[in-house]
Amino acid sequence: MTGDLINKPEISIIVPVFNEINFIDDFILHLKSTCQSPQDIIIVDGGSTDGTWKWLESLTDISVLQTKNGRANQMNFGAKIAKTSLLYFVHVDSKLPQNFDAVILSSFKKKKVAGCFRLKFDKANWLLKLAAAGSKWNHLLCRGGDQSLFVSKKIFEMLNGFDARYKVCEDIEFIKKLYKNKCFIVLPQSLTTSSRRFYENGIIYLLFHFGVIHLLHYLGVKPKFLNKYYSRYVI
Repeated sequence: MTGDLINKPEISIIVPVFNEINFIDDFILHLKSTCQSPQDIIIVDGGSTDGTWKWLESLTDISVLQTKNGRANQMNFGAKIAKTSLLYFVHVDSKLPQNFDAVILSSFKKKKVAGCFRLKFDKANWLLKLAAAGSKWNHLLCRGGDQSLFVSKKIFEMLNGFDARYKVCEDIEFIKKLYKNKCFIVLPQSLTTSSRRFYENGIIYLLFHFGVIHLLHYLGVKPKFLNKYYSRYVI
C-alpha cells in the first residue's frame, strides 16, 4: 500500500476568512502542525481587501476559494468542494488541541456524526473563564461558532447547510437543526480562541450583547433583526 493511500485525507477542514492578513499564515502553520495526519484544508475568502486573498493565491498545497462575503456563504461554498465524508468548520483565531483530527475521527467512527470542542480564551479574566465554562454543557444556549463544528457531509447536505440569511448566528441556527435531530456531542478537549476582541471593546459590553443575540435567536427572532442588532451594537 502506498503512502498516499495510507495518508488519504479523512476530514475536510473549512476555514472562512475575511481580511485576516495578520493571522492567516500563523493559523495555517498551526493547523498543519496540530493535525495527526494530512487533511483536506479548504480556505474560503469572502472578498478580502487587505491582501489576504493575494497571499492565499500563492499557496499550492491547500485549496483556496473566493466567494461573496458572509460566513454562511463561505462555509457552504467550501463544503461543496469537500473531498471527504466529514466536514470540520473552524475560525482563523482558533488554537486547536493537538491531534484534533484524530479526536474527531474517533468520535465519528463511533457514529457520533456532529459535535464541537469545549471553549477557553487565550487571555481570560474571571468573567471570560465563567463564560467559557458553560461550553461543556450539551445545550443549544451553550453553543457558538468559536467552538468549531464537525459534521457528517451527508447530514450537512440533508439539513441544507448554513442559512445565508443569517450574518450572525448562522452556526447556531445550523446547530439547532442538529439538536432537533439529536445527533450533537461536546468533546472533552478544549479549543482556545482569541480574547482580543473582548479587551478591545469591553468584556462586559460584548458578553452582554452576545448574550442578548444568543437569547433572541433561541426565542426565534428573525435573522433580519439579529443582523441589525449585531451591526448596531457589536461591529
